[in-house]
Amino acid sequence: MINVEARLKKEGYVTDFRVTEDNRLCTLKGDKSYAVEEVRIVDFYRFEGETNPDDMSILYAIECTDGTRGTISNSYGPYADQNIDAFLKEVEDMGKNLDKSDK
Repeated sequence: MINVEARLKKEGYVTDFRVTEDNRLCTLKGDKSYAVEEVRIVDFYRFEGETNPDDMSILYAIECTDGTRGTISNSYGPYADQNIDAFLKEVEDMGKNLDKSDK
């Protein structure tokens, strides 16, 4: 995961994000926040723990409408942060809806 994060930082994904209680994506510095419709998932990477398959995580490469690019990570499965999961599912669903309307 460290290698992927380093590569993404070289590609300009330098901001670390979190999801707030009021369902917004926020920079860790707290200087910017974004609604679901202002966020796009560019890519994601899944990782499994070497000694324990339950140690799974997922890293998302995110781009916002103002050009801010960064990452957010979450556990995968039963240990996942539900706020992050819910927010990113909404982002993903919006992308699917946009794709359908273009056809």
